[in-house]
Amino acid sequence: MAAARLIRALAKAGTYNVGMTISHRLCVAPMMDWTDRHCRFFHRLLAPHALLYTEMLTAAAIVHGDHVRLLRMDPREHPVVLQLGGSDPGLLAAAARLGVEAGYDGINLNCGCPSDRVQTGRFGACLMREPALVAACVASMRTAVGVPVTVKCRIGVDDMDDDEGLRDFVDTVAAAGCDTFIVHARKAWLKGLSPKQNREVPPLDYARVARLRVDRPDLAIVLNGGVDKFDTALAQLECFDGVMLGRAAYHDPYLLARLDAQVFGVAAISRRDALAALRPYVEAHLESGGTLAQVTRHVLGLFQGLPGARSWRRVLSEGAHRAGADWRVVERATAELDAHRCLAQAA
Repeated sequence: MAAARLIRALAKAGTYNVGMTISHRLCVAPMMDWTDRHCRFFHRLLAPHALLYTEMLTAAAIVHGDHVRLLRMDPREHPVVLQLGGSDPGLLAAAARLGVEAGYDGINLNCGCPSDRVQTGRFGACLMREPALVAACVASMRTAVGVPVTVKCRIGVDDMDDDEGLRDFVDTVAAAGCDTFIVHARKAWLKGLSPKQNREVPPLDYARVARLRVDRPDLAIVLNGGVDKFDTALAQLECFDGVMLGRAAYHDPYLLARLDAQVFGVAAISRRDALAALRPYVEAHLESGGTLAQVTRHVLGLFQGLPGARSWRRVLSEGAHRAGADWRVVERATAELDAHRCLAQAA
């Protein structure tokens, strides 16, 4: 019954009005190769109030490529933000328009990714060195669309590593109309570190982001980076306008359910009911020609830390990729959990 009620509620959410106020209190970070539409649907089941983000999509790919495929989403994902990569104001405006036409509730400009590929394209973290250009991009997108346009950035790059540099960047971009900044509390090394190392090696500096929040009370500052535990997220919400979880939300997705319940004062869906609510989505995806693995790869961590979690992952990982795999694979994985009495503990 609980699963049925949730499905009806999510269907109703499909009438969400684009452009209405969205909350940044709890966000799931844009993650390449992870936060696709199937991942977002699953996360929405667990966290009805969290703000979800797409993977970063380049403006050029959207404008010059198959934007219908790239921007495909389920209306039950709302609220969800489209993250764009790029540095051409006109191209970004065109991509933002297509995003809003596809139903996205906000546009976010990536000024934080440090990979060589995005630097070559003159977007990502390297844009923190060009705040006037970022401001022009924001202004162009705000003129093109009526939904919020936000920026995700680092606390600095290379030798731009002080409070003044971060404030100057934020002030310049805010003057173009951006009032929300998601700040990854690490600086980025543009040379010498891989994207993975840039998520781990530069030390976290929450204090710098906190000082920005105090110095700019008229702006919404959302903290990203290292928010990987329940207590950590709640503690940082005392200081910031919101928190954004990344890999922790992916590897331990039930953390999202617990946080959503605590932050928004609602009852958390059980893991069992989340799976029941996911089944109709999976079966519809299979009927449309999709594969089981495209969805279940995002569900592997649902029982993280509970007895039987390893068996659950093994059965799903091995079975979902086989020809003709359907929901029965999930039922076999669930049987492994029953054998460990995991579902009784997780209900």
